[in-house]
Amino acid sequence: MIDPVAVIGAGPYGLSTAAHLRARGLPVRVFGEPMVSWRSHMPEDMILKSVPSASNIDAPQHGHDLVDYCDAAGLRRLVTDEDLISAETFVAYGEWFQRQLVPGLERVRVVSVDRRGTAGFELKLDSGEQFTARAVVVASGLSGLEHLPHEFAAAAPDGPSPTGPLSHSSQHHDLSRFAGKELIVVGAGQSALETAALAAEAGASARIVARGRGRVRFGAPPWEQPRHRPATPFGNAWSLYALTYYPHQYRRLPPATRHYLVKRVLGPLGAWWLRERFEGRVTVREVAAVQRVTVAGGAPVVQVRTLGGRREELIADHVVAATGYRVDLAAMPFLGDGLRTRIAASRGTPRLGAGFVSSVPGLYFTGMLGGSSYGPVMRFVCGTEFASPRLAAHLAARHG
Repeated sequence: MIDPVAVIGAGPYGLSTAAHLRARGLPVRVFGEPMVSWRSHMPEDMILKSVPSASNIDAPQHGHDLVDYCDAAGLRRLVTDEDLISAETFVAYGEWFQRQLVPGLERVRVVSVDRRGTAGFELKLDSGEQFTARAVVVASGLSGLEHLPHEFAAAAPDGPSPTGPLSHSSQHHDLSRFAGKELIVVGAGQSALETAALAAEAGASARIVARGRGRVRFGAPPWEQPRHRPATPFGNAWSLYALTYYPHQYRRLPPATRHYLVKRVLGPLGAWWLRERFEGRVTVREVAAVQRVTVAGGAPVVQVRTLGGRREELIADHVVAATGYRVDLAAMPFLGDGLRTRIAASRGTPRLGAGFVSSVPGLYFTGMLGGSSYGPVMRFVCGTEFASPRLAAHLAARHG
């Protein structure tokens, strides 16, 4: 039996990569629940920030874009920058894409990956099966990468929990649980602002705590974008054009520059359509810093330093840390210790070469896991158009 290629993860990047590999005739096994992060770790009634042109899962042949799914499902076509995409529609699109191009998806979890001499990799599944793969593609997305700053640790010594005093924004699908309660959401990005708006619409008294003056901002609507700058799925700007369409050049920048740009470009900003739902329903408190989050009498207490330099305490029934995600190889326990120590990394993120290959031959990382090497476009679905065909071509040339 020929050893297959193993793809870990069945979100947009895992499905896109698997489709491209299969189109090249390689035997591929794909593991995971399809679109699980989008289905289970995003708020109900959430709307995607990205426009339709930035929401296509790249396929090796025509006929599998979002608009093709709309046609197949009998839905109104989503094509213009003013068309809003619900998370429900996007999940259904991803599942349709999987049925069309990645049949035979295995809904099991990979519990360990280790190097098997020079002949490939040894994988173990939670079903008890063990097998050898010629190459491994890690496309596990946001799973396990939720970032909780150390200032929040005292309020959640056992980790954030939706039933405790403090949670992470990824842990909420149904925000109606906060109806009639005081809710503090820490953060200024789309996740924070949309969580607060949805909670307010569900009956909560929601308040944003944002670090820095003027941090709560919303993007310009499509009809107000600059007309004399190149268009991208993220807005009209020369810098966005370069980062969107030339990720291969990004890899050649100095490491410090790459890490800076991947954190700052396309940073905290609410979608243009969210402003109307947010303003007048959610209060905003801008502070110099969140110093500590503790619990007193069962209620979370957010200790802040105000913009004027004073210390204050903000009390609520629950605190949501919308503090994003951080790529860290140490947060991927399925990578065996012997394998993990061989992966060249920079600040905990894998350093990737051409074709998204790591320093371990045959081990690839894609999606958000490739952001520090290929730029902020890897945080978005449209990055599959660059990543998937290049990864598949590199892997097929060396392990086909």
